[in-house]
Amino acid sequence: MKKEFNIFLGFLAALVVSGSVANAGSNTSGEFSVSGDTVSTASQATDSVPESSIVDEVIWVVGDEPILKSDVEALRLQGEMEGITWKGDPDCAIPEQIAVQKLFLHQAEIDSIQVSESDVASSIDMQINRWIQQAGSREKLEEWRKQTVSQMRQQLYDDFKNNEMISQMKQKLVSDISVTPADVRNYFRNMPEDSVPYVPTEVEVEIITRQPKISQEEINRVKNELRDYTDRVNKGETTFSTLARLYSEDPGSARQGGEMDYVGRGQLDPAFANVAFNLTDPKKISKIVESEYGFHIIQLIDKRGDKIKVRHILRKPRVDPAKMEETKLRLDTVATEIREGKIKFEQAAALISDDKDTRNNHGLMSYNSEDGRTSRFQMKDLPTEVAREVEGMKVGDVSNAFGMINANGKEVCAIIRLKSRTEAHRATITEDYQVMKNVVLAKERADFLHNWVVDKIKKTYIRMKDSYKNCNFEYQGWVK
Repeated sequence: MKKEFNIFLGFLAALVVSGSVANAGSNTSGEFSVSGDTVSTASQATDSVPESSIVDEVIWVVGDEPILKSDVEALRLQGEMEGITWKGDPDCAIPEQIAVQKLFLHQAEIDSIQVSESDVASSIDMQINRWIQQAGSREKLEEWRKQTVSQMRQQLYDDFKNNEMISQMKQKLVSDISVTPADVRNYFRNMPEDSVPYVPTEVEVEIITRQPKISQEEINRVKNELRDYTDRVNKGETTFSTLARLYSEDPGSARQGGEMDYVGRGQLDPAFANVAFNLTDPKKISKIVESEYGFHIIQLIDKRGDKIKVRHILRKPRVDPAKMEETKLRLDTVATEIREGKIKFEQAAALISDDKDTRNNHGLMSYNSEDGRTSRFQMKDLPTEVAREVEGMKVGDVSNAFGMINANGKEVCAIIRLKSRTEAHRATITEDYQVMKNVVLAKERADFLHNWVVDKIKKTYIRMKDSYKNCNFEYQGWVK
């Protein structure tokens, strides 16, 4: 397959025939006819019911979990929409991959793998946003799918939660696998040049950001909104959760009624944590607290040891366009002085940048990659606004001021300097060892997971319709 299968498991809830799913658990060995009569076995159904009359049927059973024909058709449809090419015959590949996911999910349940609500919500939001981009707008998406965005989220929830469990299960299984430099050299020693990994263009970027000053009137407006929310809850007119869903500007928690998962003090903004950890009465709402993200009100849900579970509503003051232009002009002046050699970019970053992370690093941007903290970005990993500026720059160039949304979701102005650019090239062991190591490590992990699935199949009850037994499967042992 060109893309990982498990992303698509999340789409099944939105596409599977709801009536069929409701009946599947009570009849895992037969079919469902249009008339509603259940045929006792798959073989009898095949002989007695025309294919065109079948609404849905159980085509595989993995352990005690059924796989429905509608599951396969839903995934096939989604694959067509997303431009997915299946490896081999889709009629065989799709049910096999669903079965594989069920094996991982079963093991995740055995190992008590836990996933956070915020991770699930974040994954769903990313998918919804991709759909909105494809459709052109939120309204067009809702018209196309004949659902509200809220309904889409509800339908996707269970399967996206399963996807996250499967992902964590895989990570746990391969966590002890490692490779040595000798393994990397041996793997690539006799590999044809056109098979060596192609490393995309990488850049290092320095940045200075300034946040336009928010007027006191705007801050008062936001605080008055939050006070109004508190009054409405205290008067019993509505609930905190309802208001969070309607008005909170924290996309990760708003869908959950503002609810955050259990977190420790160190995982929260210090100002937020100070207020949240001092709450004692779940019926009370906190005073307004300002954090790096905006202004909040908080309600206690539960305390468990050194962790707390709360719900909150976040509101962000809006930037006055005139203040935005004023800040851009100031940064354009700084950019001119840097180009004229009056001050170095690194010095200016340390003196005036609002972003403490890059300011303390002399303006150099960095992020957490799979291999640790790095300042080398592929274009796709840069913030969109920064990547747009970098595209036409030469090493040493300083940009004009531009607007962007920072990591805290706030509107800021920025200027950047392109520190280095490494053009796309074939990987070499001296320059790109980490890239080549990742290729070998990925193969070792894939081989381990493949063998794990084959071994799991041997220990799991599998039954399938006869029509699938002649398939050329990726994994051995399905046909008992």
